Amino acid sequence: MDELATQRDAIRDLLARYTYNGDRGRVDDLAACFTEKGVLDYPGGSPVGPEEIAAALSSATRNPHLTFVRHHITNPLIDINGNEASARSYFAVHSNSGPDHSGTYDDQLVLSSDGWRFIYRTVRLDWQAETSLFRPMVTR
Repeated sequence: MDELATQRDAIRDLLARYTYNGDRGRVDDLAACFTEKGVLDYPGGSPVGPEEIAAALSSATRNPHLTFVRHHITNPLIDINGNEASARSYFAVHSNSGPDHSGTYDDQLVLSSDGWRFIYRTVRLDWQAETSLFRPMVTR
């Protein structure tokens, strides 16, 4: 496998680790996917750095009705330029109330001594169910 393909696989692994950890409520592990100054920019918040990101997501996901969540990531477009990269992916989220919301992730990444990490992740919503269990966290 050539180096570019290896790096794309490593970035896809980062996207998956973010998703799996978030779906399982492991916000510290999700936040570790960011650099020390990494930003998670989503409707209703833009925490900076792993500690702020973990704190924001811990408080935002304390919905007693949310017992099941699965993010489905598709079609990642990854562009690598040396130790920096960008990625864009579609996502759809299902919760215990069914289809919940969907949109895109726009990512800026950097290759660190710990592997690829997010510098900036923008979450854009295209659709959200009226019954969304994330409605307290997400504004239109």
